Amino acid sequence: MGKQILITGGAGFVGSTLAIGLKQAYPNDRIIAIDNLRRRGSELNLPRLKDMGVEFLHADIRNPEDLLGFDSLDFIIDASADPSVLSGIDSPVMPLIQSNLNGTVHCLELAQKTGASFIFLSTSRIYPIKNLEAAAFEELETRFVWKDTQALRGISSRGVQEDFPLEGSRSFYGSTKLASELLIAEYHEHKNVRSIINRCGVISGPWQMGKIDQGVLVLWLARHYFKGDLSYIGYGGTGKQMRDVLHADDLLQLIDHQIHHVDLYAGKTMNVGGGLDCSFSLQELTALCEEVTGNKIAIKPITENRAADIRIYVSDCAYLNSINAGAWTPKKTMKDLVADTFEWMRDNEKNLKNILN
Repeated sequence: MGKQILITGGAGFVGSTLAIGLKQAYPNDRIIAIDNLRRRGSELNLPRLKDMGVEFLHADIRNPEDLLGFDSLDFIIDASADPSVLSGIDSPVMPLIQSNLNGTVHCLELAQKTGASFIFLSTSRIYPIKNLEAAAFEELETRFVWKDTQALRGISSRGVQEDFPLEGSRSFYGSTKLASELLIAEYHEHKNVRSIINRCGVISGPWQMGKIDQGVLVLWLARHYFKGDLSYIGYGGTGKQMRDVLHADDLLQLIDHQIHHVDLYAGKTMNVGGGLDCSFSLQELTALCEEVTGNKIAIKPITENRAADIRIYVSDCAYLNSINAGAWTPKKTMKDLVADTFEWMRDNEKNLKNILN
């Protein structure tokens, strides 16, 4: 028997990608995926998990009693979350805290009990909005970009580094993830739970059920594929706001490396993203979607900004690269991402039409 790995949010986009990918790479490992199946579309991953030999448990990390059946684990990968930056702003806050903070604490308690190492998928949204928005930028033909010279530390044209100032508001979602990071550090220091924190930016690829508030690349491609409606929201309605993006397959390769080199990463918090080499503005994404689908749709400009939105975000992964001496770097390009996702969408059109359209 190989390693025993528990993945929370295991029927979700990222969780199922990790579960299936790790099982393919290491058939002797016992991979257990747990999920409450709350997010629409996650049920489509259950046959995929079963076919690959991944064990599935319908459970909810908000309920500690759902985690009582485990006595020994080598790793817990916490990939579960309410990932919407809008959650809690015009809705109750407690459900978000129960999912993203209490749930993580329950998983940390399980890690202490079972002796598991803990890999946490945090978010770039822990960085304060006003600080990001105050960064010096310039407007190019199709995108906004940050300048190299900045008043704040930890930010340049290459993106945000881990020492970027954390004072200020970041959204309820970002706050729950940052609070989890702080508690993970305490469990690492005082409870002997070896932990790794990955601050992920935008992650995308096949099997992501993109929505308005999360999963923009898949949403954008789906609306082009199914000829739906889209809007350029905020920042003048030009679609120049910019993000970097990481293919879920590239994240899988990083998690694989972390599992097999845990001492290299233990106790560290690092940015994880596609970087400038794999980045897009909405304008540029529109052109890619038109090219791949052959469809052109009207996109409505809305000049007013949404709550908690940001003009630019790019992950500077220099620290991560220094830790592993360049053993991991993203391989997938923007064109790969869009092409892979389009192929999945086309192959599963019948099941996805009502979810993504």
